[in-house]
Parts: sequence; structure tokens; C-alpha cells
Amino acid sequence: MVTIVDRNIRPEVEVVTPPVARGDFVVPRPGTGAAAKKFGVLPMPKLEWNAEVERETAHLYEKVKHIIPSVEWPFHAPYVYAINKLKKQRNAVLLAHNYQTPEIYNCVADFVGDSLQLAKEAAKSKADIIIQGGVHFMAETSKLLNPDKTVLIPDLRAGCSLAQSITGEDVRLLRERYPGVPVVTYVNTSADVKAESDICCTSSNAVQVVESFGVDRVICIPDEFLARWVATQTKVKIIAWKGHCEVHERFTGEELRRYREADPGVQILAHPECPPDVIAEADFTGSTSGILNYVKTKKPKRVVMVTECSMADNVQAEAPDTEFVRPCNLCPHMKRITLPKILDSLVYLREEVEIDPAIAAKARRAVERMIHLKS
Repeated sequence: MVTIVDRNIRPEVEVVTPPVARGDFVVPRPGTGAAAKKFGVLPMPKLEWNAEVERETAHLYEKVKHIIPSVEWPFHAPYVYAINKLKKQRNAVLLAHNYQTPEIYNCVADFVGDSLQLAKEAAKSKADIIIQGGVHFMAETSKLLNPDKTVLIPDLRAGCSLAQSITGEDVRLLRERYPGVPVVTYVNTSADVKAESDICCTSSNAVQVVESFGVDRVICIPDEFLARWVATQTKVKIIAWKGHCEVHERFTGEELRRYREADPGVQILAHPECPPDVIAEADFTGSTSGILNYVKTKKPKRVVMVTECSMADNVQAEAPDTEFVRPCNLCPHMKRITLPKILDSLVYLREEVEIDPAIAAKARRAVERMIHLKS
């Protein structure tokens, strides 16, 4: 590990660099197929555009008609219709992150939100089956909070560059280097990493979690830029890890200045996973739920949303009077989740998420401490 103390910005942040570069996301092994044995496999429903499908999905198309062209709806609608019917039959719920595509977010999701909101919904779920419309660490979090329920992710390859940037072994080495310093871990991590942590956080509650220890120094991993932003919001000294989100790290302050020059009245809303020069140009910095609430309450005329592409589409459905400028960066992992794959999950009950019980017990404590933290 290499430690870099950055004195070029205030407040001071200590950044630890991984000892070796991380490889690509390692696809987890498929589950044992226990869910299919328990609940049974269903026949694949017919997928055709007809009068019944058109009628039963008309109210859903109203939500997305300004985003999804009418010529495309006959492709989506049969999947939407079949998925919503099968969810009832299976007693299943679909948790969809704010970065999911509009046809998933608006038309088949039972609960939507940022990572914290989805974790809380997972903890409250009464369903037999939870389908995660998001990436693998989110599905793991749902499984941690529902160890006796079936948790499915439509594509096991839906990884995360942040989760891939750090391992449980890395956290153990950090504890050796900084004995007694609390470890706050972003939920964008594997269960193995959570298991080595004191508590988890999301971008919406990171400052609150860091300050909850009442100490003067905290390890905040693995997102360097989130940690830097947290350091500007608190007096606690932050020890960070040099991990980055491959979507947000590509935005630059220079491109935002060009938007501002073209329209001085535009509002720039940024996610704290963005680099510091982007945060410096933003009118508001917050989690995806924070950005959504800002648009709904402030009702800006025109905004630049500095986060994943689908977020703007989904917010626009709830704020039709706001014009969105989209400096578009797609998350390739989120986009692995599609309507056909969700339908496959419901029919065949794959891909099932499983976690080693010994790891799960420790990781669960870190997630539950976050969820039960009082506002």
C-alpha cells in the first residue's frame, strides 16, 4: 500500500493506494438452484402485443411516453405485462436502483431509490423472493438482510468498479496500519469487505455515519472522491482508499464550465462520487435520492445532472416541467439488467445470490448498524 497525504486541498485527506491494480469483476458462481427446487420452474409466458396487453399496460406507458417512443412500447409492454403478473404469482418484489432504465424503474419496480432506500426496503420485505434491479453488491445487501429469503439478480455479471477496487484482505491491512481507527465502508462493496468493517454508509448518509463515532479520525473506503467530499462536510480527518466509480470519474469541471457558459442560469447537480473539480462547479451535491428531492422541491427550469444517464430519464418522469441536459455516462453494469433477464429470473428463478454464512454474519452487522442509525 502507498499512503498519500494530500496537502494541496483543504481539508487534509490521507489517501491509501492499493498495492496492486485490480482486475475485472469476478463473476460469482451461480447459486445451487435451491430456489427452483423450492418454488418450481414456470412455463415461459407468451410475449405478444395484443389488445389485452395494450389495455393493461396503458397506465404505465403514460409514465414514460415522453421518454420511450410509441414505436418501442409494443416491444417493452409484453415483458412488462408478464413480469407484473409473475411477481404476484411468485410473491416477489423488484427493487430497482435509480440508475435502472425507465421501462424497469417506472413499469415493473415495486420499490425504487438509492442504495440506502433499497437496503431499508429489503429489510422490511415480506416477499418470498426479492429480485434486485441493480448490481451485485446491492443483491448481496438484500441477501444479508434477508438470509432466509430467495434473492435473485437477473445477471450475475452486473458488477461495480468500486466493489472491485478493494478486498477484505485490504481492509485487514488498513486496520493493521491504523489500529483503533473505525472503518466506514461504502455499500458499494462486497460482503467480504463489509464483514471487515465497523459500519456501512451510502452517499446519502456518509457524513452522519462518519460523525457517529465521535472520534477525530475515520477510515472511509473505498471511494476516494466520496471521502474527499465527506471531508469538506465534517471536522473529522478522513483516511481514504483510491477507488473510483468508472461512471462518475469521467466527468470533468471543464465540461461543466462549458455548460455554464452556454447557459448561465442552468443548475448543476452532482453526485459525490465525482472528482473534486466537478463538485466545485456544482450548485448542489448529493446522493441520487438527494438529487431527485432537489429537483422536485426546487423545481429548477433547466438542470445538468452529473450522474448516470438513466437517472435523468427517471427524474424527468416525476418532474416533467424541468428540462434536463444530459452529459451522459452509462453504467455498463447497471445496463446488464433488462426486462428479458428479469422475466427469466421470475420464470426459472435464476441467478440466486448466496453468501458464505460466516462472512454474512459479520457483514450483516455492519449493514444493520447503518440502517438503525438514528437521523
